[in-house]
Amino acid sequence: IRTQFVVEAMIVCLIGGAFGVLLGGGLGMLGAKLLGTFVLPPPLAIMVSLGFALAIGLFFGWYPANKAAKLDPIEALRYE
Repeated sequence: IRTQFVVEAMIVCLIGGAFGVLLGGGLGMLGAKLLGTFVLPPPLAIMVSLGFALAIGLFFGWYPANKAAKLDPIEALRYE
């Protein structure tokens, strides 16, 4: 279960990071075109931003799953 939570969170964050890179790169290129020049986002910046998104997904998938894994199953599923 823990692995499923982590993988799911990382995939969701990676998709969000890719949308962010595409949106930011597209708006940056649009702004540069309006100024009469041409720019491309640096590949290192793209890799760092996607790596950061994956790290956020890793943490926010692992932390709650790890807390839930330590609980008694009945207690974890109980609704208050």
